[in-house]
Amino acid sequence: MARPAAASTLSIEETGYALFLGLLVVVCLLIAGKAWDAQMAFHASIGAAFAALGVFLIVNAALKRTAFTPLEIDGKPNYNYGPIKFASIAAMFWGIAAFLVGVTIALQLSFPVLNFDLPWTNFGRLRPLHTSAAIFAFGGNVLLATSFYVIQRTCQARMPGIVTPWFVILGYNAFIVIAGTGYLLGVTEAREYAEPEWYADIWLTIVWVVYLLAFLGTIWRRKEPHIYVANWFFLAFIITIAVLHLGNNESVPISIFSSKSVSVFSGVQDAMIQWWYGHNAVGFFLTAGFLGIMYYFVPKRAERPVYSYRLSIVHFWALIFLYIWAGPHHLHYTALPEWASTLGATFSIMLWMPSWGGMINGLMTLSGAWDKLRTDPVLRMLVVSVAFYGMSTFEGPLMSVKAVNSLSHYTDWTIGHVHSGVLGWVGFVSFGALYCLIPWVWGKKGLYSLKLVSWHFWLATIGIVFYICAMWVSGIMEGLMWRAYDKLGFLEYSFIETVAAKHTLYIIRALGGGLFLAGALIMAYNIYMTIRFGEREDSVPAGQPALAAAE
Repeated sequence: MARPAAASTLSIEETGYALFLGLLVVVCLLIAGKAWDAQMAFHASIGAAFAALGVFLIVNAALKRTAFTPLEIDGKPNYNYGPIKFASIAAMFWGIAAFLVGVTIALQLSFPVLNFDLPWTNFGRLRPLHTSAAIFAFGGNVLLATSFYVIQRTCQARMPGIVTPWFVILGYNAFIVIAGTGYLLGVTEAREYAEPEWYADIWLTIVWVVYLLAFLGTIWRRKEPHIYVANWFFLAFIITIAVLHLGNNESVPISIFSSKSVSVFSGVQDAMIQWWYGHNAVGFFLTAGFLGIMYYFVPKRAERPVYSYRLSIVHFWALIFLYIWAGPHHLHYTALPEWASTLGATFSIMLWMPSWGGMINGLMTLSGAWDKLRTDPVLRMLVVSVAFYGMSTFEGPLMSVKAVNSLSHYTDWTIGHVHSGVLGWVGFVSFGALYCLIPWVWGKKGLYSLKLVSWHFWLATIGIVFYICAMWVSGIMEGLMWRAYDKLGFLEYSFIETVAAKHTLYIIRALGGGLFLAGALIMAYNIYMTIRFGEREDSVPAGQPALAAAE
């Protein structure tokens, strides 16, 4: 039990963060005053406002505090659920924003007049906003919330620090705001999945290092000697994304007062680094991190142990060693040496084994509990996500084979593939995890309505099927039209003819996205009602569900 402290006492940690953020306010104001462009002045002002708010929150919390929060209460860990609650709500907010922008740009491709001839509403700016909001804003907040929850529960220890967990959550969302507004204002490095400019990259690096330290600090103070496999995947995700971020975003700003920077790489080297990053952002952000979610929430919801713990360890090491080399398969038939792209394709095909091993492990965890799928739509959502994971990790290696890639690359087939993974695997496992997490951290007996979860499941599933089937048909048709020649050896179809041929399929895609968005809106309502009116859990302390096998 921590000793009582005076109301106005700041800990060393709080003092350090307050001084750092105070210094950041001064630096941001200086840059805003001397900025070379309006975008830099705007972002520096936002940075100053966020930093000043951080100082206020730290000092205000210290002034109101009468004692430091104990690490344990009656010998049991006193888990820190505050940052998890914020990240869960932020995930839903950013998710709905991302899906809404996605539907908007899908409609723009069907009806270009919806670009409105405005720079900040055209497809070129909204598209990176959509991808980053879906992956990093929605997916990133889900990963922050679940990793902070799982690491505490499986280690039986409270996260270290008073400010540190909040700095990670709020700092990450500040990065999202700066990145998102930057896209709308035309501030971009034009790197797939890594568009934010140099100053946003530096801020994210600081936040990510603190995230790693918070995660490792919880492991360090653990009461449970065993480190559960979900935490292996979370740790691999955190470390590898840090390495990828530092490698891919090596750029030199033309001035500290300018929003523009120049990459240190050029030509084919730049392309190679970009897709080493791009594919492994998929591999370690959208795969390894969410596999950590699968390995905790599927057994927990099914109330069954992991089918094979040994297989989960093999899955982990095989995935980690193989995935990192698969990126060059994005560069078939380019200036990249053929041996490099062939090596990437080879590792992609080898990834079938660990990927399907993980899928089988997730699905077989339901052995003896398959009947729960009839009555529990949350578990159904988690299980279907694993099925989509298996499908996507079969299709990806298939598309890396040169003969297939020559047809699929640069077509809508790739778009369909990406969305079957992001909507089906990442989306569904995220929804399922949040449906589990919300009642647990708010101390509720259950969700407000399982019937609404079922509505969400079916709307989203039908929406995904519409979307990916339309893109599969569109992409294969597009590829075949591009390679069609007439008797004289000329191209049989012009580019605009391929665009016109896809119009109906693009409308179907927009319809599928609309259904997926409708499901997310139902989920937001269900979560709000759960938090606001859900029945409290009385059998265990608020926010502390009974232990599962993994704990």
